[in-house]
Amino acid sequence: MATHIPPIRKQNPYLPFGDQKGTRFYGQDILSVKQFNRDDLEYIFGVAHEMAGMVRRIGTFDLLKGKILANLFYEPSTRTSASFTAAMERLGGSVIPINEVRYSSVSKGESLPDTIRTLEAYADVIVLRHPEVGSAAMAAKYARKPIINAGDGIGEHPTQALLDLFTIQEEMGHIDGLTITMLGDLRNGRTVHSLSRLLTLFDVCINYVSPDILRMPAEIIGEINDKNIPQKEFSDLETILPESDVLYVTRVQKERFATPEEYESVKGCYVITREIMQKAKEEMIVMHPLPRVGEIEMELDDDPRAAYFRQVEYGLYVRMALLASVLGKA
Repeated sequence: MATHIPPIRKQNPYLPFGDQKGTRFYGQDILSVKQFNRDDLEYIFGVAHEMAGMVRRIGTFDLLKGKILANLFYEPSTRTSASFTAAMERLGGSVIPINEVRYSSVSKGESLPDTIRTLEAYADVIVLRHPEVGSAAMAAKYARKPIINAGDGIGEHPTQALLDLFTIQEEMGHIDGLTITMLGDLRNGRTVHSLSRLLTLFDVCINYVSPDILRMPAEIIGEINDKNIPQKEFSDLETILPESDVLYVTRVQKERFATPEEYESVKGCYVITREIMQKAKEEMIVMHPLPRVGEIEMELDDDPRAAYFRQVEYGLYVRMALLASVLGKA
């Protein structure tokens, strides 16, 4: 007689993480920074510290041996895809890489829910990047396995925001009391959208510096206002740089513009140089989610305040922590 395999049930993704039974994040989707509270962040960062120590001592280990991650990327990615791959393999697990979706069944017209349902038959967790806002939430609605949002259009990028916040904590030693200045394409930058929302859990001041057509969306500014976080908008960096503890630089995203002319009108509007950095504090950091396309001169890379490549390493440890947590091994 055939053995009946019981259906896999996902835990309620709408409960706060701390309200779940068992391991704090076990079986949960990571869809938005709105899911997190400060206790959650303390937990994630604590696990990330443990992961950093393990990697530095022994490189790889078997915490997730036998587990499989499906990396499903509908948009090009180097850093995020490689980071999740490295994180899973450092933990002893395996990866199904799907980075050229146009060559897959999706090009034949397969829906996102059907793709997710197929992949979860092979994998224990799915990391998804998709060009449409809300795509990760849709995938989670149909999935039985955990979905991790690796960017949904101009919406959110929660794991990037977590690693950004971890970078600030590690580099500055604290987050409360800091002035965070975000620069560049704030309209289309999902990294700054998620980071701004996450920063509302702390006592900070936020500055936005951008051309008028690339301002932070009014919806997000409204959300920040509702949390009583001081925020200001500027078009000029040099007036606000001297008081900034963190300068978060973003590229102008050519692929998000309707016309080449619109992109050309704002390309290169801000470039961080050694001369500009002379006006910055000695104890501050410059961050960037990468890739950069000229907005930070390479000559700045050896400045101790340039934290963007250290930021990449911090991201590995945070994503290791998330994978271990959602799979119940943290």
